[in-house]
Amino acid sequence: MTKVMKYMKFLDICEDDEMEHIFRAYDIRGIWNEDLDPQICLDIGRGLGTFLDRDLGLKKVAIGYDVRTTSEAFHGALITGLISCGIDVLSVGECGFGVALFAGLKEKMDASCFITASHLEPEWNGLKIYFGDGVGFPSEHIEAIRDIVLKKDFITKDWADVGTYSEKDYLQDYVEFWKRIYAPHFSGSDLKVGVDCGGGAMCHSAPFVLLAAGANVELVNGDVDPFFSKRPSEPKPKNLQELKERVLSEGLDFGIAFDGDGDRAVVVDEKGRFMTTDRLGIIISRELVKENGGGLVLANVESSMAIEDVLIPMGAQVKRIKVGHTYLTLEARENGAIFGVERSGHLIVPEHVLFDDAIVAPLELLRIISKTKKKVSELADEVPQYPSDAEAFKCSDATKFQIVEDLKNKLKDQYERVNDQDGVRVDMDEGWVLIRCSNTSPVIRMTIEARDEATLDRMKETFGSVLKEMIDSSD
Repeated sequence: MTKVMKYMKFLDICEDDEMEHIFRAYDIRGIWNEDLDPQICLDIGRGLGTFLDRDLGLKKVAIGYDVRTTSEAFHGALITGLISCGIDVLSVGECGFGVALFAGLKEKMDASCFITASHLEPEWNGLKIYFGDGVGFPSEHIEAIRDIVLKKDFITKDWADVGTYSEKDYLQDYVEFWKRIYAPHFSGSDLKVGVDCGGGAMCHSAPFVLLAAGANVELVNGDVDPFFSKRPSEPKPKNLQELKERVLSEGLDFGIAFDGDGDRAVVVDEKGRFMTTDRLGIIISRELVKENGGGLVLANVESSMAIEDVLIPMGAQVKRIKVGHTYLTLEARENGAIFGVERSGHLIVPEHVLFDDAIVAPLELLRIISKTKKKVSELADEVPQYPSDAEAFKCSDATKFQIVEDLKNKLKDQYERVNDQDGVRVDMDEGWVLIRCSNTSPVIRMTIEARDEATLDRMKETFGSVLKEMIDSSD
């Protein structure tokens, strides 16, 4: 079945239901009392429990939740739904994202869940679902859970067969896990890090991990704040002025800011400059490639061509993958990657864990500066950075997938290096362009990177004109 046909089937299933939009490609998200309430959360638990039992034959789930005001209510309703389907639940309580996923891994659970809306505003909440080893649930599984919930096709268990419930705090085990890996690299160092938790879930874990590993921590927004009143949960540079000022005024080695749940992070170097995820990913993967004498590095189709420019001459393989943390974790498991990066901020070092725990970013950066004796700014300046731009073209949901499908065929006839696994990406010696549909909006996005500004402008005009013409002709 083509993507277009699958999308039309999706519309047929959901056209009369107001809930379908909360089920996204890689998670479930909505606004409390508009899209989500305790009854809907209960149904999500029943839908997930039904799918785990009936479709996958799985039984055990670990669950944690972030600091939002509605997370505990979501947690209770979700657990009730799961238990009613015969699923055994281990609750990790309110914690950082990595703690919940670590618990699932340590206890060999079949699946792990984290209740969060990540970087979104405090009125939002949602659910991320992973297998027990940390690989994210693919979109097909989310779609299957959605269909069960919309049809209310739940299984029911007799009183003697309902699931069990237990709870345990895994923070100390989690801290000790990272301490064993990284503390030996920092012995005798005097490394100082600014840590901005933003009032989010990483308040519960990040400072303790970094302190245990041997870093000196200057905490910013370190008290839990479910309203994100001190700074938004999205760690964009414009939201991180306090962290930048602290790094500069205290002479820190660098600063790290986490999003609301702790699966993404942003770095500020000792000069107060914000670092792109691509640049951070290259700094980390470059060191891993040196240490491994090569290896496979994963990068999604939105990531910079600097990854190939730096790593391939060192003997690394670079594989481009679809956008989405699910593909990052799945490809890492199946292909034995040593590193993976998503331009949006997700990083993984599969040697330690498959899931995208953002604590690995500061730990790896601390290890590298301790080993190389270089400043973060020096490491950053060694990585090329090319001009890039992105543009969103309005296009109806009914036609956007077909337009991109037609564009794939058109571009394949004109260019040699065309990657069509996630939208269509055309690679040329002077740059690349990616055109793909938004999963959540009536939009087609175009991202371009080139080796110089003049080439960037020319590519924007060339590919933008083609895309606009196809959209206009579809109206």
